[in-house]
Amino acid sequence: IAVDSDIVLPAKPAVYRSIEGLIQHFEVIMPNKGYAVPREQVYAATESPNGELGFFIVGNAETRAYRARTRPPSLIHFSMFPHLIKGHQLSDVVAVLGSLNIIAAELDR
Repeated sequence: IAVDSDIVLPAKPAVYRSIEGLIQHFEVIMPNKGYAVPREQVYAATESPNGELGFFIVGNAETRAYRARTRPPSLIHFSMFPHLIKGHQLSDVVAVLGSLNIIAAELDR
């Protein structure tokens, strides 16, 4: 629920049935219209099945964010992998890596 109805997408039935709903949809979506992003930085995190999923957004007072980055949980898990295998045997490395549930697509930066 948003306070300002100008930045919320209209309901799908309204978009499909009326021209006003379609116009409101395009006004929010188009890059030269819609909500002006404030000039500030914000970090927000949410829970995902593998851990904390983080979002970092930098605004530049335009209708689009200047920078947006996502921090996947597998990136953090894989960064601690060298610390976890210190002192272990080589045969234990595969078991430790498998227990972290690393998703390779999330590591592609």
